[in-house]
Amino acid sequence: MKIGELARRCGLSAHTIRYYERIGLLPHADRDRSGQRDYDASILIWIDFLGRLKATGMPIRDMLRYAALRERGTGTAAERRLLLEQHREQVRARVAELQDCLLVLDTKIAGYADTEQRMQEYDATPPERRRKPAGTRTTRAR
Repeated sequence: MKIGELARRCGLSAHTIRYYERIGLLPHADRDRSGQRDYDASILIWIDFLGRLKATGMPIRDMLRYAALRERGTGTAAERRLLLEQHREQVRARVAELQDCLLVLDTKIAGYADTEQRMQEYDATPPERRRKPAGTRTTRAR
């Protein structure tokens, strides 16, 4: 497939595909008779994997290292596995950090929702039956 179709199918720009090829993240494409890049459809799987590494925060230097190991063949499987295991631990730590942040946000949102509910109930109560909301101060004349 030509670079335009590859770009459309994988969601990257043709410029990004050329850049990835130039720095070694993608293998060099075969060329057709007119010299245009001609990609095999199997490249889509590799591009998808690179996208997932990028989405999980793997630095490009580690992606390049993984790509170089992959290019060397099956003899590098143990090194690739170790690289992915190390990255997985970083991803797990980031997920745990994000879950902590999510808990703080959920707690804050629930606090606002509770306050809004109490204010709506207060507003719906006839004035003669209202009690001041908790936390409000009354000023006394001295």
